Amino acid sequence: MKNWIINILIGAAVSTGLIACSSGESQSRTPIETFKTYTKAIKQKDVTTMKLLLSNATMKMNEMEAQARGISVDDVVKNETLFAENQKTVKWRNEKIDGELATLEIENTLGQWETVPFVREDGVWKIDKKGFAQRLMEEADKSGQELDRIFNKEPTPLPFATQQP
Repeated sequence: MKNWIINILIGAAVSTGLIACSSGESQSRTPIETFKTYTKAIKQKDVTTMKLLLSNATMKMNEMEAQARGISVDDVVKNETLFAENQKTVKWRNEKIDGELATLEIENTLGQWETVPFVREDGVWKIDKKGFAQRLMEEADKSGQELDRIFNKEPTPLPFATQQP
């Protein structure tokens, strides 16, 4: 009986310690730390960890895409990473935190810097690919509006050289 009580107390203490450590780690995680963990998960093909580091909105977007394409959510998550699988190094810079939102710039395979949005959900920073996709759509809309403005402008007559007979 005494051993049974001791085992329960030890089990409870260990469980409490693990919960405290894991929640403390999650609470203090920065967008950069989240990105580093995501990078490791990609390289290790750890889809479960990758999914845990994606925002709820991103996971809903992935579920809709999986359903539309007739594939699993895991396949969508594996195929739509923030960098190429064969990319040896991933550089980042300019972490910016503004309340519950953050951004981090990462260098793509072409050497260009892209901004990756993060959102804090339940005290944990998560990659918000939906925000990334939304930002790309907004940029495309702005570019389209600028092109419309340019093309809808009154045409400027071009001077033509006149030939003398």
